[in-house]
Parts: sequence; structure tokens; C-alpha cells
Amino acid sequence: MTLKAIIHKAEEGGFWAEVPSLPGCVTQGDDLDQLRENLREAIELWPEAGEPSDAGQQILEVAV
Repeated sequence: MTLKAIIHKAEEGGFWAEVPSLPGCVTQGDDLDQLRENLREAIELWPEAGEPSDAGQQILEVAV
């Protein structure tokens, strides 16, 4: 299975990433190699973590 992750530079240094197709699946790493390893682990463990709370969140779809 191949999933896409969005990678962000962390303000305090390093990186963090989120997997849009797996709500609540986020992780961080000091460098891209560590981030890649942590992403694999987060994706593997995601089904065990349960669904995240959607309290206070909304999704808005906008056509442009």
C-alpha cells in the first residue's frame, strides 16, 4: 500500500508529517530519514489508535 504524507518544517527544528487519508495520523522527526521511519511506524499503528475525536472540527469542501 502506498500513502501520501504532507511534510512540514517544524518551527523548533526538524520536521512533522500528517497522512491526510488517515485522520489523526501524525508524527515528527529530527531529519527526513527519522521522519520516514516514524511515518512507517505511525501508519502501521494507526488502526490500533482508534478514530480521533471530531469534536469541534468541520470539513468544508470548496469548488474553485
